[in-house]
Amino acid sequence: MSSSSISHDVIVAGSSLRLDPDILGVSTCALVHTPEGPILFDAGSHTSRESLKRGLAERNLKPADIRRVFLSHLHFDHVMNIDLFPFTTEVFVSRTEWDYVEAPHPEDDWLPWGIREQLQKYQLRLIDGHGELSTGLRYFPAPGHTPGCYALAFTDADGARVTIAGDAIKFPREAVLGRVDHAFAPKEVASRTIREIVEMSDVIVPGHFPTLRKENGTIVWDDVQRITLISR
Repeated sequence: MSSSSISHDVIVAGSSLRLDPDILGVSTCALVHTPEGPILFDAGSHTSRESLKRGLAERNLKPADIRRVFLSHLHFDHVMNIDLFPFTTEVFVSRTEWDYVEAPHPEDDWLPWGIREQLQKYQLRLIDGHGELSTGLRYFPAPGHTPGCYALAFTDADGARVTIAGDAIKFPREAVLGRVDHAFAPKEVASRTIREIVEMSDVIVPGHFPTLRKENGTIVWDDVQRITLISR
């Protein structure tokens, strides 16, 4: 289905930069523009809190203007700024991810304590299977990085098939090789998800890298990861 009324805008650029052994990575936060108003895809962590607020302000928006937030999964770097938004906000999370938080992979250290209690303060919408948030804006399971990862897909006004992948595809290496870098679900499940997203998409918004696109069947990108370090 074509949905020329749907578009997207990356407001926090994701990065996969890291220290050894710690991380500097910032998750991508994107606005999806629909006839019913903007939907925020992922809320980021405190590391990107000011960038998120600035990105909204640059678009003449306040957190109170965001009435729907779609969380791809519940790792800390994707959810911690949810407290910026009023409790009347609808928050969409997959039921599989919601259940996963109660019994996570023993090596999954990325789930923030109390996240279920925090999200229950909102208008929580637990989703299953495939569906639409707006006409032409589809959500679908994208398991691999966690069992309950979800992604969004739509066709833009130019006819490009866009997938906002979150951590189902974190950076180009995963898209190019079809192999997951870091997963808490079986790796074969993650690889299948990566292949499906690459096949179905002309444009991919990864969880920790600038936007990817397909050019003559090859994954390419134009932007670079940038970081400004200030020592004080």
